[in-house]
Amino acid sequence: MANTFGYGAMTNHLGDMHKSKAIIIIGANPADNHPVAMQHILKGKEQNGAKIIVVDPRYTKTAAKSDLYCRIRTGTDIAFLYGMIRLIKINNWYDKKYLNDRVYGVEEIFKECEQYTPEHVEHITGLPKETLIQAATLYASSKPGCLIWNQGWTQHTIGSSNTRLGSIMQLILGNVGKAGGGCNILRGHDNVQGGTDIGCLSDTLPGYYGLAEGSWKYFARQWKVDYEWLKGRFKSKELMESKGNSLSLFADGVLKEENAQYNGGSTIKALVCIGNGISTVTDVKRIKDALDKLDLVVFIDPYVNDAAVITSRTDNLFLLPAASQVETSGTVVNTGRSAQWRTKVVEPLFEARTDHEILFDFAKRMGFYNELVAGMGKGDNFQWPEDATNEIARALKTIGMTGVTAERIKKQQESWHLFNPTTLLGTGEFSKEYYGLPWPCWSVTHPGSPVLYNTDLPVSQGGMGFRANFGLERDGVSLLAANGSYPKDSKIKGGYAEITADNIEALAGIKLTEKEKELVKGTNWKTDDSGILVKYALEAGLVPYGNAKARTIVWSGFIDPIPKHREPLHSFRPDLIDKYPASDDKKNHFRVNLPYRSRQTQQTWVNDYPINIVSGRVVEHMGTGTETRSSKYLAELSPEMYGEIHPNLAAKLGIKNGEMMWVYGTNGGKIKIKCKVSLRVNDTSVFLPQNFSGWWSGENLLYRYPEGTQPYAMGENSTQVTSYGFDQQTACPETKCSLVRIEKA
Repeated sequence: MANTFGYGAMTNHLGDMHKSKAIIIIGANPADNHPVAMQHILKGKEQNGAKIIVVDPRYTKTAAKSDLYCRIRTGTDIAFLYGMIRLIKINNWYDKKYLNDRVYGVEEIFKECEQYTPEHVEHITGLPKETLIQAATLYASSKPGCLIWNQGWTQHTIGSSNTRLGSIMQLILGNVGKAGGGCNILRGHDNVQGGTDIGCLSDTLPGYYGLAEGSWKYFARQWKVDYEWLKGRFKSKELMESKGNSLSLFADGVLKEENAQYNGGSTIKALVCIGNGISTVTDVKRIKDALDKLDLVVFIDPYVNDAAVITSRTDNLFLLPAASQVETSGTVVNTGRSAQWRTKVVEPLFEARTDHEILFDFAKRMGFYNELVAGMGKGDNFQWPEDATNEIARALKTIGMTGVTAERIKKQQESWHLFNPTTLLGTGEFSKEYYGLPWPCWSVTHPGSPVLYNTDLPVSQGGMGFRANFGLERDGVSLLAANGSYPKDSKIKGGYAEITADNIEALAGIKLTEKEKELVKGTNWKTDDSGILVKYALEAGLVPYGNAKARTIVWSGFIDPIPKHREPLHSFRPDLIDKYPASDDKKNHFRVNLPYRSRQTQQTWVNDYPINIVSGRVVEHMGTGTETRSSKYLAELSPEMYGEIHPNLAAKLGIKNGEMMWVYGTNGGKIKIKCKVSLRVNDTSVFLPQNFSGWWSGENLLYRYPEGTQPYAMGENSTQVTSYGFDQQTACPETKCSLVRIEKA
């Protein structure tokens, strides 16, 4: 099982927002959830006059700092974006040359946007048409423009379409590959990007290599193990090359026998959860039921994982105390793709052990320790974590980690004050490096790439075009960048395919020696361990992955070739469902059968559950709150769970501020929480924080915590009442579009 809460890579970085002239924030509330990022956003406003536009169903602390606030109904972001794009198109605000040179398929987007007039957008989203026009005018006229999003965009059944269309809007305006522009995803923790980079996903290998035989053989070589041995770890080759179970859907792999057919004929029997708050997955009652049914459950955490308290199982539940961040060392990769070295401050306290020690111990007891560490050295002849960092650098060529060595990033950490926080560029001995060596960092002498797809810089200084990853032509139209579109100082003044052993001589204008030909035979830039292909590409000013056009149309693997507005499964507007239906039900979606259209039409949900959830986080607590609610000072600031409702709704329900109320979800869950009357939400919604646990449907679970581990702040888990739903591509949980019923307690 792996986390599939996918966000995408940040094209720019936090300090780059200082250069923005406009910042549009959709599906994010950095003032509460990413306060470090918010400081950089405010610097853009204060130092560069950036206009801030916030699009959110709730008036947040971030919205309070905006120049323009747009309140839209949850789940209608695509209608809003198409409304923006239509206004950009009809007013000729788009970058014609950029689209001609660097983008494929925008005509289909312009065709789709035609139906989204300001009046129609208002009908779907609830946003006054005048505000939409104001937002489009302000954003399109202030360049460069930066787009920011987070889980408020991804945690929808069409979250992947939200992120695609937002990126397309940035392409239409020519904001991608520009300092102060880009598509910038805020991550909730210091190594979310790093975790996905090294393969903590259920549908890719490390570095986003696929699951096909060739990729497995490549990693067998990197890990210095036999491919046949590696294949033998799986029940079948078919399962080895299939998507695994996802974090959000693993419970259905435990509970529903029909899904066993996708999992080697068996339901899931055991769970090892390390450093993951699985109690934040939507419809968390499924998680409880799955934990209760499993044969074995193991949690590895510095604090008691909330899910260990939620389950009512009485045996084969193990809590292994793990060391905290300050008790270990190694690398983290932040939201801007920069690697940073984290140095151990103290030795692990009491019986706590570091993650790697626990996992190494598991491997020894299971009989494959030597194979696990072989890529770092024979036996115990390796230095942790330096050799692990360097193994990652050698193997993850796809994203250009080759130059991100332990030696380089440790040296940077000791001199971080020599780097400019706005540009990331260093001074003195680091004058040719960017802080954190943001990937792609093609070699040990490459500086890193602070802004993806920037053609204003040579490749040797972090410049690049778009990746040639989808073929060379489509329907007779070239997918390569147009002539005249290329990174500065490139030998080729236009588009070209990815670098391979077969084309390196022609593209780079060089002649390989016989020895070099033998070393690179049958390889491309992603699989060439000699580094020869990348070396000659860089010398010729070529990007190893080629120079192509970004595409707005997807022709394989996606339900919607271009992003489409689809009403949430539990829609507040059933009158729109026939025109904008959910996708068809999916079979074997991350090894689980999932209802979409059948769930949406099962009943008219809003009749029985007339109130819309707006979910989010509070600034005092992080993630599930497992750690922060154990701080007495943070608990004092935010001590209890609540639900935020509009005065009109409170009056209608007969509930006063501070009184208790029951909230009932569409799957039978219920929570008892305090009412907080507020004008921050509209009169058909309730805001529920996601940071609480320790109560379950009115029952205090304090007695289930081991002695001395109880948190100071406790409350109902809001995901007890969030509706069942998952992204149609990534299986990311739909926590942002749920319906509930509220009654006075």
